[in-house]
Amino acid sequence: MKRLLIVILVFSVAAAAFAQRATEVGAPNPDSLGIDAAQQYLKEVSVDKFEREGFWRSTMSSDDGYTTSRLFSGSPAGKLVIPEEEGLNIQDKYVLGTRVDFIHRGYTSFTLYPIRPIPIEGITKTVSVWVAGRNYNHELYLLLEDFFGRPFELYIGKLNFQGWKKLTVAIPPQAEDGLNGIVQRNYHYNNNIGIKITGLRVNVDPWEAYGNYYVYFDDLRAVTDLFAEDNRDADDMPDGW
Repeated sequence: MKRLLIVILVFSVAAAAFAQRATEVGAPNPDSLGIDAAQQYLKEVSVDKFEREGFWRSTMSSDDGYTTSRLFSGSPAGKLVIPEEEGLNIQDKYVLGTRVDFIHRGYTSFTLYPIRPIPIEGITKTVSVWVAGRNYNHELYLLLEDFFGRPFELYIGKLNFQGWKKLTVAIPPQAEDGLNGIVQRNYHYNNNIGIKITGLRVNVDPWEAYGNYYVYFDDLRAVTDLFAEDNRDADDMPDGW
């Protein structure tokens, strides 16, 4: 009888351990998953459509060449309208073009920058832009400032393709200490979060840095988490005075 009870007890413990292991590995706690999902409100938003003449400028070292930027009528054929913008008659008929005249070959770059940094609401997850790169081996970088105003650059991709292409870069999550990496939120200030776009830089392949180079940009967008924005205390006091 004792031996039978021991066998039953061993099987009961083994079954409980197996059930616990199956829950931990194969099926996350539904309550925990629900909390995580409820604390995010992801939305695609327009950062800039490149519709304002003179808002974006370009520059490069005068020792290597010079740049000219202006707006042109046009639009990528594969671009989709943000659902919330349908029927609002928002102007979207121009693209930003930049021409580079190289003086000599070499390692150089040119930068496009807005006349003031462009803030993005919420916690930005990704940033995308449509580019016509003319199939050169030049590389595109995103320039930004984090919550503390510190400058960062993120590699978006190579411009070695024909026609228009949507390029996307993910914004790395900030460090757990809230001080290192690209910080988008500080626990002291819930009413001032996110990053600011400060420009786009093209690093030039020295073997293709000759003659004239043309590149076009359109529809700078971001996927951002607006949960904190939608749940901000209406009676909170704004800082910055």
